[in-house]
Amino acid sequence: MSTTTLTVRLSGALSDFVAANVSEDGSYENVSEYIRDLIRRDKERTQAMAFERLKAELAMAFAAPEDSYEPLSAADVISRHER
Repeated sequence: MSTTTLTVRLSGALSDFVAANVSEDGSYENVSEYIRDLIRRDKERTQAMAFERLKAELAMAFAAPEDSYEPLSAADVISRHER
């Protein structure tokens, strides 16, 4: 597992917001913990959105008349979702 060090500059309202969340009264002990949690939540949100798109596409496919089906290879399916 590799580690990446990032430097982020915040000012004004963003800096104040982070400071309020990272303090004795805040939800996080330090900025790194806060940023890791934000990234994890964003990753989960992105994965959930992708899953919802897949479910919607499958629902449409199952609702379509069988004679409208056309054969697709795995490469065809993958290429449709790389856009």
